[in-house]
Amino acid sequence: MGVALAVAVMFLCHNAVAAETSVALGSAGNFAVLAGSTVTSTGGTTVAGDLGVWAGSAVTGFAGIPPGGPGTVSGTIHAGDAVAQTAHGDLTAAYNDAAGRTLAQIDVANADIGGRKLAPGLYKSSGTLSITGNVALDAQGDPNAVFIFQIASSFNTAAGSQVILRNGATAANIYWQVGTSATLGTATIFKGIILADQSISFATGATLDGRALARIGAVTLDANTITISNAIIAPVILVSAAEVAGQYTDASGHSVNLATRTITVPVSGSMQYYRITSATALTIANITISGANVVITYN
Repeated sequence: MGVALAVAVMFLCHNAVAAETSVALGSAGNFAVLAGSTVTSTGGTTVAGDLGVWAGSAVTGFAGIPPGGPGTVSGTIHAGDAVAQTAHGDLTAAYNDAAGRTLAQIDVANADIGGRKLAPGLYKSSGTLSITGNVALDAQGDPNAVFIFQIASSFNTAAGSQVILRNGATAANIYWQVGTSATLGTATIFKGIILADQSISFATGATLDGRALARIGAVTLDANTITISNAIIAPVILVSAAEVAGQYTDASGHSVNLATRTITVPVSGSMQYYRITSATALTIANITISGANVVITYN
């Protein structure tokens, strides 16, 4: 009985120690995309959340940033400002935290983890890591389960690869710490928070439920969709009045397209003045008439 009890106690202690805790992102957690040098986009990229750069300041390919572009950001763009600087500092702290974890490491050096099902824990590669096909991350019924991948060198996914979440796993509790750069292949469906020391590149059509955070280099996008997991996007509401100084109320029948940053509202029988209300600062850029509708573009 004494031996059995001792084994049981040792087993319980091992489980308690082996459970990873989440990585604190600080203000970097407000960003869907954060880069050190620049953020560039081609095609109709959509970013749901804030986008920032520091110590660089260049952002290209997005509406609202000259010369503009088809890309859209539903949050705020912080190009080289104090908010981005603070977030960059918090990103560095988060990167160092993830890179410094040592508890119950599982060796995946230079592995391709496609085709595997992985339990919560700390996975360490002293070289590269890749995904070809699908990898399943299984929280085993624990919604707070944490997955941390420490990758000393580069991280790559093949075209069409997927990260699949099972049994309560959430993108907000998955961390990919990359010692150099990460590349997501064409049409990859990816989950989690990428903390790269250098750069992050998205091939055409790759999507991310999580965050793309690069300390030193660029984040390069090409017709991608990036959404902060469980993000709450500030609503955009159109209000109107018959006089410029009149009482503004919700414009009847209007609809908002967050991706294209347009608002469509039926033409009124009288003169109308329009304003946009939102938790973030928005500006009406253009108003046109299309058939029986007024189409308003904002940035």
